Amino acid sequence: MNEMDFLAGLRELPLHPGARGLEDDCAVLDFGDETLIINHDMMAEGTHFRPDADLSDVAWKLVAQNLSDLAAKGAEPIGVLLGHTLGGDDAGFLSGLREALAVFGVPLLGGDTISSTGASTFGITAIGRATHLPVPSRRGASAGDALYLTGTLGGAMLGFEGSERHSDAFNRPHPRLAEGRALAPHVSAMMDVSDGLLLDAWRMATVNEVTLRLESETIPVVEPARLDDCLRWGEDYELLFAAPPETRLPVEATRIGMVEAQMNAPVILGETPLRSPETLGYSHG
Repeated sequence: MNEMDFLAGLRELPLHPGARGLEDDCAVLDFGDETLIINHDMMAEGTHFRPDADLSDVAWKLVAQNLSDLAAKGAEPIGVLLGHTLGGDDAGFLSGLREALAVFGVPLLGGDTISSTGASTFGITAIGRATHLPVPSRRGASAGDALYLTGTLGGAMLGFEGSERHSDAFNRPHPRLAEGRALAPHVSAMMDVSDGLLLDAWRMATVNEVTLRLESETIPVVEPARLDDCLRWGEDYELLFAAPPETRLPVEATRIGMVEAQMNAPVILGETPLRSPETLGYSHG
């Protein structure tokens, strides 16, 4: 089964209302006077990082990618739970974990360790509290909204390819936590860009039954000559969001397109319709 097939099977199981139909990256749970935001991400050797990768960087990135999902919900992190496979450079992993938790101001809540004879796998569950209700979702974008993006795309790709200037963009990204909290009261829909702008835009368009028209010449990328690669590569952890065009944004962001009534493709890049998600970005399976 590929990822989409497996998710379809999961949706046939009993789901808590807070799971949001597994259409989003986080669960949203009302708990007393608080609304909790919970997500879980994993990284596997050979798939998400090379066998010779510095495990301090792996630990940092694992924290960052989980916090990026909280950022897209406008959440304030409470803490994280760790799942760790022993046997590699455990001291290096601890070093990177300590640095990331200190920089992002997030404490460790607990977790589990295992030993394995196979490839190392690490996971983190991040828990946050909502700072604005309703909690932003991938849903909510409607025709007439403008489409925006924080930051610039393509840095992680260049860092992966060996660019020293962009190495931190790949190894030690910074989730847009402050931006997410500031944007939460203003957006119609919001998600982080982790699997490539085109694929993540396709996901937002599909769940809202709209078309996202992207203006390729306005999308900020680090290397315009490789625009297509920058739009598909992913791991930039920027925020993609929709908002009414008259909204006065509280953060710096670039308007990259519009939300339109559903047409013959979920995403239109310039004049090119993008109908299938299979080649738009990274997916498992």
